[in-house]
Amino acid sequence: MRIFTKYVLSELLKVFLLTLGVMTLMMFVGLLGKKAVDLGLGLGGLLQLTPYVLPEALQFTLPGALLLTVTGIYGRMAASNELVAIKSMGISPMVMVWPTLILSVFVSFSAVWFNDLAVSWGRQGQERVILESMEAIAYGQLRVKGSFEHGNLTVHVQGVEGRTLIEPTLVIREKGKEFANIVSARAAQFAANVETGQLVLRMQDTDATGQLDIVAPGVEEYVFPLEELLGSRNKSRSPSDYSLGEIGPAKAKELDTIHKVRQDMSTEAAFAMLTGDFDELSDGAWRSQEKVIQNAEGRLNRFYSEPYRRWSNGFSCLAFAAVGIPVAVMLRKGEMLASFFACFAPILLIYYPMFYSCMVLAKKGSAAPQCLWIANAVLLLIGIYLMRKEVKH
Repeated sequence: MRIFTKYVLSELLKVFLLTLGVMTLMMFVGLLGKKAVDLGLGLGGLLQLTPYVLPEALQFTLPGALLLTVTGIYGRMAASNELVAIKSMGISPMVMVWPTLILSVFVSFSAVWFNDLAVSWGRQGQERVILESMEAIAYGQLRVKGSFEHGNLTVHVQGVEGRTLIEPTLVIREKGKEFANIVSARAAQFAANVETGQLVLRMQDTDATGQLDIVAPGVEEYVFPLEELLGSRNKSRSPSDYSLGEIGPAKAKELDTIHKVRQDMSTEAAFAMLTGDFDELSDGAWRSQEKVIQNAEGRLNRFYSEPYRRWSNGFSCLAFAAVGIPVAVMLRKGEMLASFFACFAPILLIYYPMFYSCMVLAKKGSAAPQCLWIANAVLLLIGIYLMRKEVKH
């Protein structure tokens, strides 16, 4: 028995590590290339991004690499009649299956960890590198072209001396507004604040038109959050950016917000009834508080569903392997890609629509977050049924 276990694990690990390396490299290059095009990062910035992008690439490639490996190995075994030979010796083919399922469990735990690492440490690191690179990019473009444009910000200068911008002019465009704010100054300097995720422009002797309409001698600071520079106006951190360890305190914070707002609403209602000010009890008077509660409940639903999403997404590796093994044996194809696509097509048509439908319902609060395991459970049941069928025959 140990000979069969060592043989299967040896074949699996060799092919899996090679496949994972190739697929991760391709995904990694694609992600870096996209960021280089979207953000205009140079070679130095891309090299700094490397460790932070790697977990993001691995969370996508681990399930696919495992499925490709499993379908390839077991398809070749079936095509060369290795499983038939084991049956003829009176040995259950499951001795060739258990090592793969156990390996899939370890890979699934790794996928959960990489998923958590990518959305917390990875994204924060990427934002920090982008911010630091943004300062260098801004100075580089201002020296060469005399202007720098990113997101809703455009800067024009007469010249650059060291780190000092000579007679800079800022054009700040607000989304949905016809006119932009224009700010000019005698001199200015860019500075990146890595801790707060902001790009700060310190301007000397400013003169602003538009909604700002100010003349301010001395030094004025204009702060541009990274979200604004990248064209996003989201002011709150998305629940998908929290690590699993941060989700518990975040849920408590949202619950506390809902409790405080409802408590304030009760107090205000009681006071309005005592004073006879019934206008304060109208629906319009509660609109702002109800919006706060609605936003907090929406974020709370996402916080409740996020751990289930990450764990079920990670354990899709096990579900894919459970289906891939019997399907590859049934097809008896020695080519890796033939078995892979024959197995991946039903997964693409069944698993992912089911998973994302459940995720939408869970985020809206229309279904319990545990429903995110349904797609995995369906694949596991199909895999168990097909395995039992193959073992019997």
